[in-house]
Amino acid sequence: MKENLERIKQEALAQIKQADLPEKLNDVRIKFLGKKGELTAVLKGMKDVAAEERPKVGQWVNDTRVAIETALEEAKEALDGMLLELQLKNEVIDVSLPSKKQPMGYRHPNTIAREEVERIFIGMGYEVVEGPEMEYDLYNFEKMNMPADHPARDAHDTFYINEKIVLRTHTSPVQARVMERGVLPIRMIAPGRVYRSDEVDATHSPSFHQIEGLVVDKDVTFADLKGTLEVFAKELFGPETKTKFRPHHFPFTEPSAEVDVSCFKCGGTGCRFCKDTGWIEILGCGLVHPHVLEMCDIDPEEYSGFAFGMGIERVALLKYEIDDMRLLYENDVRFLKQF
Repeated sequence: MKENLERIKQEALAQIKQADLPEKLNDVRIKFLGKKGELTAVLKGMKDVAAEERPKVGQWVNDTRVAIETALEEAKEALDGMLLELQLKNEVIDVSLPSKKQPMGYRHPNTIAREEVERIFIGMGYEVVEGPEMEYDLYNFEKMNMPADHPARDAHDTFYINEKIVLRTHTSPVQARVMERGVLPIRMIAPGRVYRSDEVDATHSPSFHQIEGLVVDKDVTFADLKGTLEVFAKELFGPETKTKFRPHHFPFTEPSAEVDVSCFKCGGTGCRFCKDTGWIEILGCGLVHPHVLEMCDIDPEEYSGFAFGMGIERVALLKYEIDDMRLLYENDVRFLKQF
């Protein structure tokens, strides 16, 4: 028995010495110490050893196991160190070389335009409020003075989730939700994504972004609206910018107007950018319709207000002189990194 154990030990030590890869060391471990290994087979034969000899034989077996395991560990440490040294030699890093620069991301033109508009109105004391993109027909149309048979709904043709829920066509529903709270006065802007059933072309998209504003307080007049938008236009397009109000119709405001700004490219003298008119349309506005106030439980005899709305994409297109709205959504890094 002792001679057999010595043979096993010497054979294991010889194979450990010859092993030059971690996988080969593992094969030696399995061959001699595994469940079906040679040393395990000796242990299984202990039942045939005389009772008085078992302690002595057990000690021999244990000494053999310890010798093999010690040799395996030492060989593994030496092999790991050798492999690490070889790896370091093959993967030398020259720290004097210039590093590889990781490409940085860029803010989207829409994001830049939205943040700039928000900055201007926050500076005038407005609060930024957001609302759901899937909106009740009640808030999107009814409370905006557009009942089911109103012709203005044609211009707001949208995507219906069901009879009562639509993808909002403007961010005006946020204004209605804020007015319903009854916390007055109100000075807010509502940026967000909106949806309309439009064909994709250079100036239209079925999904785009708007930012709308609302002020409700006592004795608010059209003069307050004009003054606010003049300050906004000068902040956004430059101090020399002039504004022009043209009569228009919106169901939720009365009176209503479209607002033009003097062309910041030619100074109002006329150029290709403003189609030789000297003016560029930027937004729609008006005094909040008394019926809209009533539907939101605000007394139009005591309170009045004004509202305005503009497309964020339009602001970006004008400010950065982009001639095709589709460029904003093509994810072309060459285009986006300009901003």
